[in-house]
Amino acid sequence: MLVPASTAATAATTAVQACDFPVWAAGRNYVAGDIVRYTNGRYYKASHDNPGYDPVISTWYWDPYTCGGGNPPGGDFVVSEALFKQYFPNRNGFYTYQGLTAALSAYPGFTKTGSDTVRRQEAAAFLANVSHETGGLVYIVEQNTGNYPHYCDGARPYGCPAGQAAYYGRGPLQLSWNYNYKNAGDALGIDLLRNPYLVERDPAVAWKAALWFWNTQTTAPGTIVPHDAMVNGRGFGETIRTINGIECNGGNPGQVQSRIDLYRRSAGLLGVDPGGNLGC
Repeated sequence: MLVPASTAATAATTAVQACDFPVWAAGRNYVAGDIVRYTNGRYYKASHDNPGYDPVISTWYWDPYTCGGGNPPGGDFVVSEALFKQYFPNRNGFYTYQGLTAALSAYPGFTKTGSDTVRRQEAAAFLANVSHETGGLVYIVEQNTGNYPHYCDGARPYGCPAGQAAYYGRGPLQLSWNYNYKNAGDALGIDLLRNPYLVERDPAVAWKAALWFWNTQTTAPGTIVPHDAMVNGRGFGETIRTINGIECNGGNPGQVQSRIDLYRRSAGLLGVDPGGNLGC
């Protein structure tokens, strides 16, 4: 929509002036409306009073703020908000695009490694697996409650301080088991071992937990981290093997095909060839 030149000039001037905001400080009291510059160079506006909560973790208290025409959270993220909404038309309101883009700073190599084709293929692969694990971002927590008590490995020295049945699957990649919550929390600087419920209550934490697994983990029979599989040319099939390898080698061909179909769709939306090695 076109705007009068005078209005546009005023808006531009306001945007430039609006960039002179203090750096966020943990433990400092903020009131709704305060604007800060975070350590990632991006700006956030307090939506609620808070005692210095982290803007990229406590997203209920902070909203992304575009300052001086700068990039919003996510910057040149290859997945636009419009595409995100198109791919997940029935998503639960918990899974916000803002939560996803706020989480990207935790793993800056995600969808930012290699050629434009590789970046888009990785984004498509991640979205496909997320869609498969959550029914199209409909489910926040694992639906089979009977499994809940099974995810506590009591042999670990730290045990299960949140309770025997507290480490069920949550979030975009359905993070489960006490040791995964412990390791993810340690990597992200969040105590998920004692408060695993953050993964189902804070959208940015949920996305960060999924990105932690995608960018750092491999589970048998998988042999490669999903991020590395996509940027090193191993293909989408290897992401399936790491995320849920029991589906591979004839274990559940229907589930494998479902993931492949979702990957082809997301790759199509992103305008990229899916490449080879799709199955496992």
